[in-house]
Amino acid sequence: MKQLLIINPNTTAAVTDRLLQVAYTVQQNEFAERHATLHALTASFGASYISDEVGYAIAGHATLDAWDRATAQSIKPDAVLIGCFGDPGLWALREHSGVPVTGLAEASFIEASRYGSFAVVTGGARWKAMLERLAIGLGFAPQLQTIHTIEATGAQLAADPEAAVKLLGDACESVAKHATVNAIILGGAGLAGYAAKIASSTSFGIPLIDSADAGARQLFRLAER
Repeated sequence: MKQLLIINPNTTAAVTDRLLQVAYTVQQNEFAERHATLHALTASFGASYISDEVGYAIAGHATLDAWDRATAQSIKPDAVLIGCFGDPGLWALREHSGVPVTGLAEASFIEASRYGSFAVVTGGARWKAMLERLAIGLGFAPQLQTIHTIEATGAQLAADPEAAVKLLGDACESVAKHATVNAIILGGAGLAGYAAKIASSTSFGIPLIDSADAGARQLFRLAER
């Protein structure tokens, strides 16, 4: 049986629980025939919710540490998902672990690029430059047309889901209206499940991709390689 590992580089255990539940749902709905055991670990140090360069840098180290803790617990993952929309430690963990690794951002970029050009909507103004660099490094800069960040961080959005859905929904509508894109990614581990709520209350004519859903789907696909 395949062993799949989700690493949450944030120190907030509730985010880990949410990502694990998303993965279970995706498994049940889309990969039921693939027998796999899911494991999840939370960063033991760093930011409670990554929102700047310092937190991101520390999170890369915390991601590697989580892998080492998993192997010390005799978990032998066949594939790993970094549960942060920014994928801290992605390349380092690929080198260190020797197994397929993806992150919420990379998985979302892969999914969105199937539609052609795409945009990102996320929380935290400092993420814009960080995600632009990541898109260049992953080779998705030509398809990524715009990144719309709102001032509230992911942690602040997660603290008031009702207000967050309205705020993020307005941002998605604005992007769909003013940018020439074929899909929008709603990025953020703490925003898992929000895309479905936004899609049910608004209509802007293009797919809205939940980064947590995309990450879980890519994790199951990687395990089969």
